[in-house]
Amino acid sequence: MNTPTLLKYYKEKVVPTLRAKHQYSNVHQIPRLEKIVVTTCMGKHPDRKQAVEDAVAEIAKITGQKPSITYARKSVANFKLREGEVLGARVTLRSTRMWEFLDRFINVTAPNIRDFRGLPAKSFDGRGNYAIGIPDQSIFPEIELDQIKRNIGFDIIFVTTAPTDEEGRDLLSELGIPFRKPSKKTTEETA
Repeated sequence: MNTPTLLKYYKEKVVPTLRAKHQYSNVHQIPRLEKIVVTTCMGKHPDRKQAVEDAVAEIAKITGQKPSITYARKSVANFKLREGEVLGARVTLRSTRMWEFLDRFINVTAPNIRDFRGLPAKSFDGRGNYAIGIPDQSIFPEIELDQIKRNIGFDIIFVTTAPTDEEGRDLLSELGIPFRKPSKKTTEETA
């Protein structure tokens, strides 16, 4: 089995760059990408069960892996939601599929986002993990536009071993994730 191109790039270029920048004494301190989680929730749709089936099919096309279905943990009357009811779908990508998905996301999918100026750099969780919301599935090349039944939004979470947001941002930007450059106006206001 061939090693993914992005994994080779990580080992040959990213690891030495991060080690030099952050002065890591041990090779195990260098942050790495652990997994990518793609998730969706179809709670607002009146035909929720069919919407979840559509979402499962779309996520399977995008990631190349069959997602698991998520269920409601408790009943909420205001949302017309009962405990155990079908709610959404999620898939966790690791190893080869993770690297191939990330490569396609960086080089093909992200530039397809309308009015793309980069991904927001503020979506880190404080522990080096990064999340981004995708409003609809039409930006993915695996989806045929004439086959779309409904718009399905996704959350993509990049889980890293980085202890801080700065190290996680450095890892992801070295891998090629196009973060938005801070505008001159915001940098002048903070100074």
